[in-house]
Amino acid sequence: MDITINELGQLTPDSYILLDMRGDVEVGHGIIPGAIHMSKEEILEKYSGGLVKADEAEAAEREDSAEKKLIIYCARGRISQELAEELRDRGYDAYSLKGGYTSWLLNEMKNQQADEVCAQVEKSIRKKFRKNIWCKFTKAINQYELVKEGDCIAVCISGGKDSMLMAKLFQELKRHGQQNFEVVYLVMNPGYNPFNYQVILDNAQFLNVPITVFESEIFDIVASEEQSPCYLCARMRRGYLYSKAKELGCNKIALGHHFDDVIETILMGMLYGAQIQTMMPKLHSTNFEGMELIRPLYLVREEDIIRWRDYNHLQFIQCACRFTESCASCGGTEKGSKRAEIKALIKELSAKSPYIEKNIFRSVENVNLNTIVAYKQNGQKHSFLEDYDSKY
Repeated sequence: MDITINELGQLTPDSYILLDMRGDVEVGHGIIPGAIHMSKEEILEKYSGGLVKADEAEAAEREDSAEKKLIIYCARGRISQELAEELRDRGYDAYSLKGGYTSWLLNEMKNQQADEVCAQVEKSIRKKFRKNIWCKFTKAINQYELVKEGDCIAVCISGGKDSMLMAKLFQELKRHGQQNFEVVYLVMNPGYNPFNYQVILDNAQFLNVPITVFESEIFDIVASEEQSPCYLCARMRRGYLYSKAKELGCNKIALGHHFDDVIETILMGMLYGAQIQTMMPKLHSTNFEGMELIRPLYLVREEDIIRWRDYNHLQFIQCACRFTESCASCGGTEKGSKRAEIKALIKELSAKSPYIEKNIFRSVENVNLNTIVAYKQNGQKHSFLEDYDSKY
């Protein structure tokens, strides 16, 4: 049985318990205020049926739950329907939030005053987040020479928090920067489901980002790919973005990878790829002559991006890919991801030392070739034996 967003709004807060059954990554990108994050397994264990328990406190808690509505939501309200039905069979007054988190998000965005919020967002970049976001953004721009006089940059927007923040930063740089350059805010629709695509369009309008949208059929092409569909999708998306950007007269594309993406990539290369490499702040395209890729958020921490998002009460999609609908985005798990494993490992190590993350980042800045057994340069492998005897 479903309950709509409007019906939920008419209930008093003490008359229901709101349960978010989505995965950790999805919840990290936004949660309905007042909701409790629990996995499907945790919900089923907590509300296992019946009120008779040896522990009196637990029995009292279950009795309180039995007197309240249990309202469960996933990303789009499909998997939560099944869970709500199972809880109703156990005697609970359980409902699934119709349309899930996506429905709530769209409704929330419509109720906000766009002009006021946009002004607040821009002010927060200049003021509250000046040190941790704006200054690190401009530091990367200058340190790695990402923006030059006469550039035309395609700022690629996927719809997540990172790319939307990058778009707002480029707007600020365009207004207050010293260099003369042009910007195109580029959105590709590779086959998003209607809900996610609408969120992207609404956020762009809401934040006053003048986007250029084009269509592709990438999701249809990779639909039959069983091994590494995400890798293939990412490669194809980058190719389409290069092509469209060049068609529009751009010489660079800007992607929203941040500091955390960089250090995760370093460890992934070592532990899963048997190689020492990093995600570069900029690189030349090998397939599109005259084109470059730049990463302006290279020095910005993800936790600061999350703080910026939450401070401004913004809501973004985590992954608009329709292939995730049956997994992480709708109550499943993203724990099988190698990047998620690395993220968890870094978090565990950082709890023991505050220098872990910076040291990982700096490790690829302090490579000593005199202590490297072998390395590759321009596709050619070199050994320490090549000049071993000549040093003495």
